[in-house]
Amino acid sequence: MPLVVLESPYAGQIGRNIEYARACVRSCVADRQEAPIASHLLFTQPGIFDDNDPVQRAQGINAARAWLRKADRMVVYQDLGISPGMEAAIRAAEFMGIPIDRRFL
Repeated sequence: MPLVVLESPYAGQIGRNIEYARACVRSCVADRQEAPIASHLLFTQPGIFDDNDPVQRAQGINAARAWLRKADRMVVYQDLGISPGMEAAIRAAEFMGIPIDRRFL
C-alpha cells in the first residue's frame, strides 16, 4: 500500500470538516488501497494538541512534516477548498519533491 499524507480543511466549520476528512480517509483505504495519515484528524483529538494554541499547533505541524518525508505522495482533497494550512503543507511537499495528487470525492 502506498503511504500518503492526506490534506483536507480542518479550521472553520470543524464538525463538517472532520466528517469530510473521515470520508477522505475511507476513500483512500477502501477505494484506492492507500495507507493515509490525516494528522489534522489525529493530532487535534482531545488530550493530544489544541489547534488554537500556537505552540501545540506548531508541534502537530512538525510531526506531520516528519510523516511527509516518508510518504509516497500527498493527496489533497479539494471539495471544500484549500485552507491556508493546506497551502503551507502543499508548499512543503513541493519543496521536498513529494508528488501531489489533487482529488475530489
